[in-house]
Amino acid sequence: MSITKVLISQPKPASDKSPYYDIAQKYGVEMVFRPFIKVEGLTAKEFRQQKVNIADFAAVVFTARTAIDHFFRLCEEMRVSIPMTMRYYCTSENIANYLQKYIVYRKRKIFAATTGKLADLIPAMLKHKTDKCLFAVSDVNNGDDVTLLADSKLDVTPAVMYRTVSNDFGADEAFDYDMLVFFSPQGIDSLLKNFPDFKQGDIKIAAFGPATAQSVRDAGLRLDIEAPSPEAPSMTMAIDQYLAKNNQPAEAAE
Repeated sequence: MSITKVLISQPKPASDKSPYYDIAQKYGVEMVFRPFIKVEGLTAKEFRQQKVNIADFAAVVFTARTAIDHFFRLCEEMRVSIPMTMRYYCTSENIANYLQKYIVYRKRKIFAATTGKLADLIPAMLKHKTDKCLFAVSDVNNGDDVTLLADSKLDVTPAVMYRTVSNDFGADEAFDYDMLVFFSPQGIDSLLKNFPDFKQGDIKIAAFGPATAQSVRDAGLRLDIEAPSPEAPSMTMAIDQYLAKNNQPAEAAE
């Protein structure tokens, strides 16, 4: 079966340079960007129920830009004054650079891992191991990251600042896709919530990451494309390789 319409369960790329658009042009495929999940921030009242006082902490750990947004939003809503001495630990340079949206970067103490892995922040954190660290997380964090830091004898307190919820489809919203591309287990949950009688049939399902792939299988669905892999380290490469085998390039089809 030739693929003509693909649902990418992520927000639309900000740039026209996205490889998804290259694939669409190459194979004459329509790419639709429509997240199955969305993020909602906790209210100040909900956050206070955790009995976490942000002012008690000397450092904060971020693993996502979304966490940064909701940390500073909550601080503003609760009128928490962030001291100049606050240290920031980020799992990537991109996340660290995003802090410039809220703080003067050069005047703060910011540490970033070069690998994207939380474990690689531990040496920097151990240099300040007496600090009380706040870990800004979502409601779907699995606790492994907190355990990793605690096992390193670091004083880390997780605080949920935002939640992931299903981005429901409207009653009149078309669902006529040949391929569905997922990036989290929550996306699979949302699919089944929106379409409890979903029958896969000829629809191809692609999953990024082992947890997402396992969620597809656990739901009794067929996994047709899995990334990353040695042959396809990115989802766009995996889709390109699949379409190369199953679709004619747009030029050839003409």
